[in-house]
Amino acid sequence: MEQVVLHVDLDQFIVAVELLRRPELRGEPVLVGGTGDPTRRGVVAGASYEARESGVHSGTPLRTAAKRCPRAVFLPLDKDAYLAASATFVSALRDRSEVVEEAGWDEAYLLLDTDDATRSATELRVHVHARTGLACSVGIGDNKLRAKTASGFAKPTAGFTDTGIFRLDRRNWPHIMNERPPEALRGVGRRTATRLAEHDLHTVGDLAATDRFALAEHFGPRTGPWLVALARGYDPTPVQPEPYRPRSYGREITFQTDVTDPEPLRTELTRLAHLIAEDLAAHDLLAGRVVVKLRNSHFRTHSHGVRLTTPTREPTALAAASHKALTAFALTRPVRLIGTRAELLTSTNTETEGR
Repeated sequence: MEQVVLHVDLDQFIVAVELLRRPELRGEPVLVGGTGDPTRRGVVAGASYEARESGVHSGTPLRTAAKRCPRAVFLPLDKDAYLAASATFVSALRDRSEVVEEAGWDEAYLLLDTDDATRSATELRVHVHARTGLACSVGIGDNKLRAKTASGFAKPTAGFTDTGIFRLDRRNWPHIMNERPPEALRGVGRRTATRLAEHDLHTVGDLAATDRFALAEHFGPRTGPWLVALARGYDPTPVQPEPYRPRSYGREITFQTDVTDPEPLRTELTRLAHLIAEDLAAHDLLAGRVVVKLRNSHFRTHSHGVRLTTPTREPTALAAASHKALTAFALTRPVRLIGTRAELLTSTNTETEGR
């Protein structure tokens, strides 16, 4: 008997939910986003594997996606359907383990005691499909980092396995990871990889062999050692059984015509603040900070935040904070998108208990 961490990730989640309702579209390049109209502004929220072959991914503007993949079938977003599918998915996982940590609406970690991890993962995949109709990839690891990385190798498009299951632990981590670029590590982006290359660290193996204190001189006392630990596959974070709670609630809108006048921006921020206030009230949460995001006509995105003097979910207070954040922007270019998010502080119950 051994204890393993499983990372379970639903495959092409948003598209897969839509295909349950539209099975005739299986095998077609399907893109989900906005109102489903590619002539209008918006971005792709979900892309089928067939559409991804044309270079379309989540975040691709709908108009760009239509040019890259002219055969694509566009569908509108249906958030309620995805939330319902997510709830059923998590319920299915809890059938198999008492320790389930939700990592998003389409992925979660499980802590499992088993005498055959591969068999348990196989049975879990069958169970999830039976409960939800959705396929999932399962990464088996001896910690969360390795399990999460392994599930990426288990994906149908990864080309490592046709079982939807992959195992990555301290025994095979160096063999699988050492020759890969640092970007293969979760949390390492292009900018960090470029900085690592400046110090002649071009692979995960190079990074893993580096003295963590030496790297601290160049990346800081926390980031340097963390990068080395990451390259070695080390992750002390336990699987937490608490229900998943987002760190913030946000809303945004893409304008169909670029906006140059600040007044419509303030109007939209007020409207979005009221929607966020409803989200916070529904979950009995308070905001401690408000952040406004702008994307200009050159697709450059910037954000500014304002800390609230008193934790709140009152729409007028959230709107006022977002208006204040808006004044920090130069607004030298037309605005394509505006959004605001409320970063969470605590629930009202916790707030009351802390007084």
